[in-house]
Amino acid sequence: MKIARRPEWLQKKISPAAHADMERLLGDLRLHTVCQEAHCPNISECFRQRQATFLILGRLCTRLCSFCNVTKETPGPVDSAEPARVAAAVVRLGLRHVVITSPTRDDLPDGGAGHYGETVAAIRQASPGTRIELLIPDFQGERAGLAVVAESRPDIIGHNLETVPRLYHIRQGADYGRSLRVLATLRELAPDLSTKSGLMLGLGEEEDEVLGVLADLRKVGCSYLSLGQYLAPSKGHQPVERFVEPAEFERYRERALAMGFIHVESGPYVRSSYHAEQYGPA
Repeated sequence: MKIARRPEWLQKKISPAAHADMERLLGDLRLHTVCQEAHCPNISECFRQRQATFLILGRLCTRLCSFCNVTKETPGPVDSAEPARVAAAVVRLGLRHVVITSPTRDDLPDGGAGHYGETVAAIRQASPGTRIELLIPDFQGERAGLAVVAESRPDIIGHNLETVPRLYHIRQGADYGRSLRVLATLRELAPDLSTKSGLMLGLGEEEDEVLGVLADLRKVGCSYLSLGQYLAPSKGHQPVERFVEPAEFERYRERALAMGFIHVESGPYVRSSYHAEQYGPA
């Protein structure tokens, strides 16, 4: 059943006037953000606070997930100067915590892992005190690529499971077991590394399925969790099956903490990098 009208707790307003300074900076440095590409409902709140999730490796994705608004086409060449520009943005914004993500680049031999490593190195040099969080694709499960990002020593590496196994058909090119192995492999490569994952709710999942995913995440040592409401970017995307009430998000948060997660953000407007700076050391 398709649902068109949002409930009262999902009426956050986007104010373009709040974006001017941030968009000017991003334009000057020729940088992209997932905030803009994904039409994130939190963009006004975050841009007003001079926070953004940087989208490296271009704006084009090689996969076709039916819930995502990032453009799916053949990507262009990697911009070798991009890491330095991201580092410059971190300095200009005075960021204490920065989140870096990318589209999936199955066209690259290493999936873009080396570019992630170079970006971490550039930020470390320019702003040593900034905590760095990466939100990575699965690199097709290749251990070599995962080793590159783990060895770059970010503070947190996230990889989102996005939904429950039964609904994985919406993640074209992805595999639930492989995504779990990504998180497990990261911990094997760097046992002291903090890992993070996230789920979208409202796609038709059942409570026992969600709790099963949370149990799977704890088995592979995942410390941090985000749970948010799926909102279809357009009528052509995967439809919303239901709007999860705030009280239900709070119950999931309590259950997740009881299962051993160190920090959980759970609410209708939560996204992977929403309040990312509040995820303390594991």
